Amino acid sequence: MTEPVKIAVIGVGNMGTSHLKSISNISNLELVAICDHDEEKAKDRAESYDCQVFTDSSELIQSGVAEAVVIATPHYDHTFIGIEALEAGLHVMVEKPISVHKADCERLIAAYQDKSKVFSAMFNQRTDPHYIKAKKLIDERELGEFRRVNWIITDWYRTQYYYNSGGWRATWKGEGGGVLLNQCPHQLDLIQWLCGMPSKVTTNGTIGKYHDIEVEDDITTIMEYPNGGTGVFVTTTGEAPGTNRLEIVGTKGKLVIEVGKPMTFTRNEISTDRHLIEATAGFSKPEVWNIEIPVDGRGPQHAGILQNFADAIQGKAELIAPAIEGINSVELGNSMLYSALTKEPVELPLDAASYEKVLMDLIANSKFEKKDTVSGEASDFGSSH
Repeated sequence: MTEPVKIAVIGVGNMGTSHLKSISNISNLELVAICDHDEEKAKDRAESYDCQVFTDSSELIQSGVAEAVVIATPHYDHTFIGIEALEAGLHVMVEKPISVHKADCERLIAAYQDKSKVFSAMFNQRTDPHYIKAKKLIDERELGEFRRVNWIITDWYRTQYYYNSGGWRATWKGEGGGVLLNQCPHQLDLIQWLCGMPSKVTTNGTIGKYHDIEVEDDITTIMEYPNGGTGVFVTTTGEAPGTNRLEIVGTKGKLVIEVGKPMTFTRNEISTDRHLIEATAGFSKPEVWNIEIPVDGRGPQHAGILQNFADAIQGKAELIAPAIEGINSVELGNSMLYSALTKEPVELPLDAASYEKVLMDLIANSKFEKKDTVSGEASDFGSSH
């Protein structure tokens, strides 16, 4: 019988704590250590799971107690902790986004030299059967040639209290961005996973439109694709009740995934590229089949990605979410924000160095100071692990 993979979790804030519970229910993972800057928090979690405690990620990585790590720290830390873990020969699972900006993604991915190790990202939405079925339809050409994608994802409503609850939230120094980097990495991953990367983005975006924050909280982006297809991506944390509706259109029909509604595929009997040439009447349309696609639940989510990580380490499965693909969602979000900041279209591939400089300038020139909602005092950038 194969021994379970000895795994450690670095960062036990909300997400890291959730991963601890998932790991405890996966038979081929053995939790051996917890690491967090907050020693009291780390010890408290470790007592529940009977494992070792570390307060320094380097010490944990170099200790040899773990074969694999899950990195669930604040965003900027993903890069240097991930690089050290990969260079130390560990299997690595990194939370989304894999890094804050494209240049750091490139540095992290460059450290992945030993391909016998497993390097995965926590893109848990790839386990959702809605998106799995959508990808199958697209990959099998059931939608025909890609024409358009629209995603309205505005059910991220957040209050000012939420942003004031941590000094790192919604700041260039603490998170490196707003709704695109914090709330939307999964949607950015899914849209590129399903439709590919656009060749140009043009964004109308606003810094602190609805909240007292220094980063973006309202984004509307137009995307152009290499084959002439187009897309629109709309997101905000200032709208209630909000919408989550994904619509993908090809020459053979339209696929719609909307939260709270059945997944539907309206299929053209004749593809539009044929019909618009062959039709003998000016206002005719292709006949359609209205198909409701049966989908049960939202899939195993985070636990499913962790199970897949363990199975891949043991050679039992292919990775659902290879971390090297994580650069795509980061690049897409960076490009959208860069366009909003410069008020110009941005061509992809993004110039990583140029965007990094803009981000570093924003951090250097930040004069933003938030008040803690409880104490009323200005907040520092502390550990959010």
